[in-house]
Amino acid sequence: MDRRSFIGKSLSATVAAGFPAGMAAAIPGKKNKGTGHDASRRERFRDKVVIITGATSGIGKAAALAFAREGARVGFCGRREKLGAEVEATIREQGGEATYVRADVTKPEEVESFVNDIAEKYGGLDVAFNNAGEVTFGKLHEITLEEWEWIHQTNIRGVFLAMKYQIPHMLKNGKGNIVLTASMHTVSSRPGGAAYASSKRGLMGLAQTAAMDYGQEGIRVNVLSPGITDTPMFRRSTGASQEKVEQARVLVDGLKRIATAEEMAEAALFLASDDCSYITGTSLLVDGGMMAGL
Repeated sequence: MDRRSFIGKSLSATVAAGFPAGMAAAIPGKKNKGTGHDASRRERFRDKVVIITGATSGIGKAAALAFAREGARVGFCGRREKLGAEVEATIREQGGEATYVRADVTKPEEVESFVNDIAEKYGGLDVAFNNAGEVTFGKLHEITLEEWEWIHQTNIRGVFLAMKYQIPHMLKNGKGNIVLTASMHTVSSRPGGAAYASSKRGLMGLAQTAAMDYGQEGIRVNVLSPGITDTPMFRRSTGASQEKVEQARVLVDGLKRIATAEEMAEAALFLASDDCSYITGTSLLVDGGMMAGL
């Protein structure tokens, strides 16, 4: 094994092993049993401008609330206007600052307008959490061309477009942090995951290349790879039955439970914060020990 491969594998193993002791990997408002720290009282993002895609529900919504709670000015997008307005209202009711913009990440003009409008309104861009994504499962020969293109347009092209318009603002600032939401499928695939897994694995290549291209400009790029998480998307993809949720718990060898959206949001905040200032071009696997059992 050459030096680069050794370093890469060692770093991946270290990051995937868990959070540093100082990180508040807790549900907001609750104390971390390991540190006794109240995550809701941290202000790592005071006066920072944060953009989030896909934040009308699930992990994106939880992240929008968490960033705002830690002092960020949050601009977020999604296609569902009613839910977006509700998230914005919730943040403002809690004393935070947020702006919802309806935008579809597969449409270049909407992504460009969203990013530029938020950067202009709040005076720049410090953090981008590119979280928007879709899921579909089926054997490769059974997937329609329309399904394949829809998944890749959202999960890969959508992230490319967001980064394309976000990075110039970060270059102006001389620094920035970008976090991409991938999946545990970046580590190990499952039957029927051809379209989804290939789109999510592509994000690793995108992140690693961007990390090398912009590292000297002060921009870090990392990937959050969630395990099974209880979100509206997960419930839709499994038929929304409680039986499916219980079955999913059994798959998690370590903790024997599935994650909450809030737990994934805390992982995203960690990657976007100065707590991991020397981490770039890698993936944080947050799967409750699921991959450890394979």
